[in-house]
Amino acid sequence: MTNIRFPLLITCIFTMLALNACAPMMPSGQNPWGTGTNNPTEPQDVTPAPPTGGNTALPGNKPSYSPYQNLPPVNVAILLPLSGAQANLGEAMLQGAQMALFDMGYTKFNLMPRDTGGTPNGAATAATSAINDGAQIILGPLFADSVRAIKPIARSKNINVIAFSTDWTLADNNTYLMGFMPFAQVDRVAKYAVARGHKNFALIAQQDAYGNAVSGHFTETALKNGGQISTSIRYQANDMSVVNQIENIALDAQGKPAFSAVFMPGGATQTDTVSSALSYNKMVPSEVKRLGTGLWDDPRIAAQPNMQGAWFAAPAPRVRAQFEREYSANYGAKPPRLSSLAFDATALAANLAKKGFDAGNRPAFNAGAITNPNGFAGTDGIFRFKTNGLVERGLSILELRNGSIVEVDAAPTRF
Repeated sequence: MTNIRFPLLITCIFTMLALNACAPMMPSGQNPWGTGTNNPTEPQDVTPAPPTGGNTALPGNKPSYSPYQNLPPVNVAILLPLSGAQANLGEAMLQGAQMALFDMGYTKFNLMPRDTGGTPNGAATAATSAINDGAQIILGPLFADSVRAIKPIARSKNINVIAFSTDWTLADNNTYLMGFMPFAQVDRVAKYAVARGHKNFALIAQQDAYGNAVSGHFTETALKNGGQISTSIRYQANDMSVVNQIENIALDAQGKPAFSAVFMPGGATQTDTVSSALSYNKMVPSEVKRLGTGLWDDPRIAAQPNMQGAWFAAPAPRVRAQFEREYSANYGAKPPRLSSLAFDATALAANLAKKGFDAGNRPAFNAGAITNPNGFAGTDGIFRFKTNGLVERGLSILELRNGSIVEVDAAPTRF
């Protein structure tokens, strides 16, 4: 009997995935919420094996029976940057995939790692190699340009792709994106804010592809739910004139603005600039609620004094925290944020294979099974793929509080 080190995590995720228990983030892959070279190598295909390192003495034994252990063979490619500038991230994601496989006990699951080198050419070579070696579905790649490079290759062979990119423009009925998309985050936080009495909003966002997309979506959602945009400020990257624009926001006779909350999507530097300017001009966090997206799942932002009490929507942290603990126990390091995507994608592939073999003689890697409206559950909560290839996730509302990120409204447990 092989000792395993993550029984609680996999029991929860395995059970929900197996039973289907649930009744576009930045283009070009920046910061998880997205994420580079030559000479791609091709590691040997692997079957489930125990993770190495970590505390092998932790309690927990693999169940004597797994519903996956007697299934027919299945070939699943995973395309990752295993060399080049992002090799460490690629290796961590591969370890996440191996964690899922080992504990599920699918002994004939042939995981086929292929190195993209972090480049489009490397990704195309990796996809061609995997398909020639019998891959029935492709997980990955990570970067938008790499996904773009493999799309026609996979489509020509009728192979579906579940990629890790956050570039929503790449999604279609053959390429499904697991990356953390902003649109559900915007919907969730806008609806939550309106439900808690915020009706008038300011919008302060950078003038770029991400800012344009989320600003438009926030405006639409706020209007549909009874809110309105009272003030809108758009600014260019590194343009400090935004501070002057905030200074010129009109206040009433009592020194109050026409809004009680401000949607201000952006990273750490942007939020510090905008929120500090708001506070300096008497729009402090206790009176003007800051609203954002998953980009705020960042300890640097949580530590900013002018961001206290801010709300944003992101996957529920509790199950992911368990995954992170178990990963650290296995591999002796904290996992990169994106490693959970590889875990969930691999567990999903095993689940789809089982579903297909239970019903017939082939894994259910078809569009109908992938887009099951009941969805699936994983380390980042419930998720499902829409027919347009975009992922939809059940999200929590998180609050920045005294340097910490605290869940204030739990994510749904089913769609």
